[in-house]
Amino acid sequence: MAFVMKLEEYREQVHTELDRIVNFWVKYSHDTQHGGFFTCIGRDGKVYDELKYVWLQGRQVWMYCRLYRKVERFHKQEIFDAAKAGGEFLKQFARVPGSSSPWKCAFCLTKDGKPVKIQRTIFSECFYVMAMDELSRVTGDNDMQAEAEQMMDHIIHWVQVDPSGLGRTHLPGEMPSNSMAVPMMLLCLVQQLTDERGPRVVEKYREMGNWCVQKILQHVQRGGSAVLENISLEGGELPGCQGRLQTPGHTLEAGWFLLQYCTQHRDEALQSVAISKFIELSFQSGWDKKYGGLFYFLDVDGYCPTQLEWSMKLWWPHCEAMIAFLMAYSVTNNPTFLERFSQIHQYTFSHFSDAKNGEWFGYLTQEGKVALDFKGGPFKGFFHVPRCLFMCEQILDSLLEKKDS
Repeated sequence: MAFVMKLEEYREQVHTELDRIVNFWVKYSHDTQHGGFFTCIGRDGKVYDELKYVWLQGRQVWMYCRLYRKVERFHKQEIFDAAKAGGEFLKQFARVPGSSSPWKCAFCLTKDGKPVKIQRTIFSECFYVMAMDELSRVTGDNDMQAEAEQMMDHIIHWVQVDPSGLGRTHLPGEMPSNSMAVPMMLLCLVQQLTDERGPRVVEKYREMGNWCVQKILQHVQRGGSAVLENISLEGGELPGCQGRLQTPGHTLEAGWFLLQYCTQHRDEALQSVAISKFIELSFQSGWDKKYGGLFYFLDVDGYCPTQLEWSMKLWWPHCEAMIAFLMAYSVTNNPTFLERFSQIHQYTFSHFSDAKNGEWFGYLTQEGKVALDFKGGPFKGFFHVPRCLFMCEQILDSLLEKKDS
């Protein structure tokens, strides 16, 4: 009985916090003149910069649509209208005319859609895919689904065949590498595009999903004792700081991506690797035993990482950790994983959440003090926090239903 009460307590906390988060962004972020969303939002909700970042536009469209579709209390016209306006803004302005490819998206736009900056990566395009596909599910617009698939096909081509469409130039001293972020993101997109779709789409991306999993698993290095962020094209360890880099948040996120994949494909061996290497091992190495919380970056050999923010505690790794351990518990019933979830939950809710003004702070010092007090910026928007709370609520609902039965 006490155990069920604890699950109910967690469920009530994430439910309440999700409502507060949604209310904050609905109140402060909507651009009713041009469409899309302001994401540079201060502690008290005031917009301090009107630039619009394509990653965050796509993420907010996706998150609104997912909540609208999956959670009855968010099935509201206001959320639907904002998501649709955000999707129309993206479709009209995200792709940059005259860039290296007609499918290349901007990284940053003015409030009325003029391109400001382009990154030579795939991530603006990836969040464009997520937005268009999820929006197609709530609107029934098949053209949006087709748009998402077309963009996905270009992303795959850039990654596997020809990266020139990204505008990259190869310099003679450059060390080619594989970042775990790329196959992770593509696996996320495969799951997005194929979930609850028919056999045509599932079959179209089946090989891509397998490729992503194998590429992610290559990042388990040193005889299984470490997961490294960057490896060589051949799957080996790179020299120097780049090769020794560990990113606990990414590794935890990859862990639950893999858990989702192996649950769908009934792969118990992959489940074991996902939990032992990407979730548990990452937590053991990434948790700050003195002050609590997860480090942002680590060096596998114990050197000081060169990233100046390495010891800071950021919001999103803690979100990924909460999802990862609660999901691990849900598929194994191992109480250790629920204890881990409880530990991370306690730290996260007590340090990041702003009880006075709403939403979460994103950037803390190593000791857990607020370092930057804004609620949104060029990289923090309406995504990691609500996705975490939404997924944890869904998992806890499922666990409580099983206990009741």
